[in-house]
Amino acid sequence: MDATPPPEPPDDPVTGHGFEEFVVATADRMMRTAVLLTGERHAAEDLVQATYAQVFSKWRRVRRADHPAAYTRTVLTRLFLAQQRRRRVDEVSWEGSADLAGSAQDPTLRLSLLEALATLPPADRTVLVLRYFHDVPVAEVARQLCLSEGACRTRASRALARLRLHFPDLAE
Repeated sequence: MDATPPPEPPDDPVTGHGFEEFVVATADRMMRTAVLLTGERHAAEDLVQATYAQVFSKWRRVRRADHPAAYTRTVLTRLFLAQQRRRRVDEVSWEGSADLAGSAQDPTLRLSLLEALATLPPADRTVLVLRYFHDVPVAEVARQLCLSEGACRTRASRALARLRLHFPDLAE
């Protein structure tokens, strides 16, 4: 008898064979990350939507990956950095406040954090969000952002120093 595994079921073009479940399971976390990166909810929603669109187009390969959520987070951060390089000015947000998806204990701290992150260059902001919000190891952050580990540590250290200097309330 042959010990070959049975063939995988074909992808359903409508549901993507598990894609909808994956989105439901990861959407809150991706949205929080996007809000931290962009600083505003509407831009974050657009970023998350673009991320899932790109992941869906490669879903057959992504679903077999060891960590599909990590792959999706990498896509999200790279799309964010690419958008920042283009510096599109064609959209203007009319809402004055940014908010994180989900709840937080202290809304003033949350707004201060968003304000502080907005002062950083996009690459530094991305390093901090991945390192301290997602607790991604330095080596993985460096790989995702195409940096050396030393450059990643330096960016994180300098960005934290700038935040502490300009926002002493966040030093804790």
